[in-house]
Amino acid sequence: MSLINTEIKPFKAQAFKEGKFFEVSDADLKGKWSIVFFYPADFTFVCPTELEDLADNYAEFQKLGAEIYSVSTDTHFAHKAWHDSSEAIKKIKYTMVGDPTGVISRNFEVMIEDVGLADRGTFVIDPDGKIQILEINAGGIGRDASELLRKVKAAQYVAAHPNEVCPAKWKEGEKTLEPSLDLVGKI
Repeated sequence: MSLINTEIKPFKAQAFKEGKFFEVSDADLKGKWSIVFFYPADFTFVCPTELEDLADNYAEFQKLGAEIYSVSTDTHFAHKAWHDSSEAIKKIKYTMVGDPTGVISRNFEVMIEDVGLADRGTFVIDPDGKIQILEINAGGIGRDASELLRKVKAAQYVAAHPNEVCPAKWKEGEKTLEPSLDLVGKI
């Protein structure tokens, strides 16, 4: 079953952000655009490159009114320790969510059950709490924040212009399409 256009499931978890621990829940993801960015584990190899890339682009996501929540099956304590010890992770200003029970990873169907870690799953959630974009990569394949930024812009554009769609490689300001009988077979 596809998770596209489904509402996110309830959860509560402990998180770390800018030197503080706090609780985060599904309710925090509603009312704005949210990105839930799953990764396998702290203190690993591909993960810090992805999280640093997100950190380097965080201001651009915030300009779009989008908040980032990185999630792994580590605890919020491990997130703090990693933040304190890694130059790449020190850059992070977004929320790092601990999912040691795997509830959130299972809710988003990214749990690798036999190892207790999350796949590299990216979910873009609209202000109504519905999943509009999802992407899951194999463990050895890192993601690109600039491509995610482009996809968020496209999702926001389509949400604001329900009679239009964004073609492949669409970038902000470029021409969109208005699906109609006149376009059938002409693209």
